[in-house]
Amino acid sequence: MRKIIFGFLLISISAHAQYKNVKISDGNGQLGPCEPSIVISPANPNNIVAGTILNLYFYSNDGGLTWESGKLESEYGVWGDPCVIADIKGNFYYFHLSDPTGKNWASPEILDRIVCQKSTDGGKTWNNGSYMGLNAPKQQDKEWAAVDYKNGNIYASWTQFDKYNSKEEGDSTRILFSTSTDGAESWSEPVRISDRAGNCLDDDLTVEGAVPSVGPNGEVYIAWSFDDKIYFDMSTDHGKTWLPNDIVVSNQPNGWAQNIPGINRCNGMPVTGCDISGGEHNGTIYINWTDQRNGDDDTDVFLSKSTDSGKTWTKPMIVNDDKFAAHQFFTWMSVDPITGYIYIVYYDRRNYDDENTDVYMAYSKDGGETFTNEKISESPFKPNKVLFFGDYNNISAYDGIVRPIWTRFEGTTRSVWTAIINMKDDE
Repeated sequence: MRKIIFGFLLISISAHAQYKNVKISDGNGQLGPCEPSIVISPANPNNIVAGTILNLYFYSNDGGLTWESGKLESEYGVWGDPCVIADIKGNFYYFHLSDPTGKNWASPEILDRIVCQKSTDGGKTWNNGSYMGLNAPKQQDKEWAAVDYKNGNIYASWTQFDKYNSKEEGDSTRILFSTSTDGAESWSEPVRISDRAGNCLDDDLTVEGAVPSVGPNGEVYIAWSFDDKIYFDMSTDHGKTWLPNDIVVSNQPNGWAQNIPGINRCNGMPVTGCDISGGEHNGTIYINWTDQRNGDDDTDVFLSKSTDSGKTWTKPMIVNDDKFAAHQFFTWMSVDPITGYIYIVYYDRRNYDDENTDVYMAYSKDGGETFTNEKISESPFKPNKVLFFGDYNNISAYDGIVRPIWTRFEGTTRSVWTAIINMKDDE
């Protein structure tokens, strides 16, 4: 509980979670479950699939109340950065990094490609997978993907490192993009979409965090972080050609290297989404991120939007509604494709004076003009700085059914959770 003192008056501020929390998985170790991804099937919203590092998958057929699990296997290796998406037919796609030799960082083939494995039975079983970007010894990292509900195209973007963590001036990073038009059976030759190259240090001067989104007419929108700014690019021909010059959406102070007490590393990865609902805000593009423009002790969640296909962007607005300096971090956004409502999940320390951490969700029903903030975790937790916390959380929304997913700690035990949020029940 965060305590605020005004003169001699002590006021305690608390917030109570109003949604049932469900544990999906837990485990010990340096690489226990974290970096969770989750998606609701458009074909059957009771069918939900999730993934966590390094190689875990989970599926539910009752809206997330109960879960089954398994370990993902592929001849290309499964090495983290899970991204799970679903198409309109109910097929699931699990993207991840590669480790084809099983030797991890001792092998020059580590991260030699981006892998996509497909499930046609609701997440119970997965094929061996297909891949894109094979280019050893260059390394492919931090991928994300999106699907076009109308034509079934799948789009993926990621960062290519000449050599991860290299300090050599000649080594650089760039954002790559690839398309599948046949249900992830094959992938197009990657194209570079970032005008500017970054370094390879996995820091503010590295180009990272490319999350694609699809517009109502098949437009592809992508934003990423670089040099304390957010850059944006778009394609109107299904990823064949891109803007001649990337657009700067906003400054992003400490964009990829935010110091959060108790967290071993934290980024403000920008997440791109688009309203395809056909409603009042159809076609509006949103970008959600965190940064520290208000001070190193005051990380905030931001949103900027464009109503002219990305040409111009609104001044960033703060999504979290606390009135004092506190850390809100590791944000992710989902734009409901049916209602057009925006849902944003993030960690929040507004209620405490220490490293105790809650999970909050903010939602907007008016195109991002206003947000309602709610605490969705039932109890706080403290992270363990010695153990890897992961680089992101996730959230999925479909026709008022909302399922966030996040990581928490109990001592050295890491666990992954969701909350049962059905917005139509509240209307």
